[in-house]
Amino acid sequence: MEADKSDTQGDTHDDLVETLSVAEKKILLALDKHDGAASPDELMEATGLEQVRVMNASSWLESKGLAEMEEDLESSYELTDEGERFLEQGLPEVQVMELVINGTDSFGELHERRDDLDIAIGWLMRKQWCTIDKSDGDKTLIPTDKGKNAAAVEHPEIVTLRQIANGEAPDDQDMAETLVQRNALSEQETITRTVMLTDRGKNIAARGFEISEEIAQLSPEHIQSRAWENKTFRKYDVTSFAPALHPGKRHPLSRLIERIRHIFVEMGFKEIEGGYVEPCFWDMDVLFIPQDHPARDMQDTFYCRSPAELSVDEKLLETIKDVHETGGDTGSTGWQYMFDERQARRVVLRTHTTVNTIRYLAGHPEPPAKVFSIGRVFRRETIDSTHLPEFYQIEGIVHERDASFRQLIGLLKEFYRKLGFDNIRLRPAYYPYTEPSMDVEVRWHDRWMELGGSGIFRPEVTEPFGIHEPVLAWGLGLERIAMELYGLDDIRQLYLSDLEWLRGAPLL
Repeated sequence: MEADKSDTQGDTHDDLVETLSVAEKKILLALDKHDGAASPDELMEATGLEQVRVMNASSWLESKGLAEMEEDLESSYELTDEGERFLEQGLPEVQVMELVINGTDSFGELHERRDDLDIAIGWLMRKQWCTIDKSDGDKTLIPTDKGKNAAAVEHPEIVTLRQIANGEAPDDQDMAETLVQRNALSEQETITRTVMLTDRGKNIAARGFEISEEIAQLSPEHIQSRAWENKTFRKYDVTSFAPALHPGKRHPLSRLIERIRHIFVEMGFKEIEGGYVEPCFWDMDVLFIPQDHPARDMQDTFYCRSPAELSVDEKLLETIKDVHETGGDTGSTGWQYMFDERQARRVVLRTHTTVNTIRYLAGHPEPPAKVFSIGRVFRRETIDSTHLPEFYQIEGIVHERDASFRQLIGLLKEFYRKLGFDNIRLRPAYYPYTEPSMDVEVRWHDRWMELGGSGIFRPEVTEPFGIHEPVLAWGLGLERIAMELYGLDDIRQLYLSDLEWLRGAPLL
């Protein structure tokens, strides 16, 4: 019985060796001489093979259970010009904090002193060093107790920058990543690979084998020259791993956009487009968003420096100003504050695609109308698993006589049904420009995730354009829909260019 077992093992050894390529055999022997583990560079030197052949042969050995490959990812950092400026001059928020403590606290004065004021204010708010006071017309910064002590301490950002400048590894890895996001550090990643024999690979190498020239694939040249008569043919292993073939295809988000576009067209909608840069007048004022609304703060919205202002129609501006201050002819009392025309002309990167639909309504005030748009919008969001500062929004309106809130509910449910969502809910919400309003949510990781808002435009939005019939409106997030459809845990994965995920992403 023992002899039979030995013979069987020998047959298995011989059969397996006969399926190995010359490169695989060379790698096995080289690993055996390196005590079972070596780097790709060491294998190149030992075998005389090119790097691509070493890695290819190692991968095949791994698929056959004869070797394993380990990868270690190491990160290193270097100071950028911004980081060197931080080290030399201090953090922008610290410098602004010092100005505020010394009496320069109004936004107007601070803008004259600091080109990077918007960035500094964002960090002041995040670190809770200041609050914003709007009581006297001009916005001012009020230091908190925490902010008053900020200039007297050494900040972790400076500690980390100094460590990296001195060639040391940072003690605070999270702070290093934050400084990379602030463009104060650049990150380099180095991958170290090691190829190691498995126990099975060690047994094969220990028993030995010959390396001789062989034919892996018969060609017409072999047949014509009759060279095959004196050559050894390598056996094929029909059970071995075969690499998957991945044809070219569109990015998952592009495919989803096309699918959504098709759904809307199928439901009788027409697509419209708009620009990325808009005056606050069209992005917020015409939507009855008050000028002191938190969404207008610099830590929430991207304001442009060039151009800093854009012209708007003066007659329409007066109408909207009247609506904000007193309600105008809409039957509303307005917001009861002094409307600032200069604020209306300030330029922003659009914060929603509702600006597309309101511009369309302004030019097409007579019903019926069913239009939609899909485009990028920009907000100062903290990047996390469900938020991005730049993302896609799906916007749409229905302008019809006798349009109703019930119709809006049915329309949204039908849209999501066509996308494949069964478990959705609609709950009451508040928006300055719609009444009634509701949010759309789907079940995601055992909790409800908001996908967007919807409602009926208020008279303060539609009446200035001569629109007297109801306008149903909604704005939905594309990336969050993609997270659910593609089963993602993190919204950032959509933009990481992970080739393995991109190749395996299903065709929706």
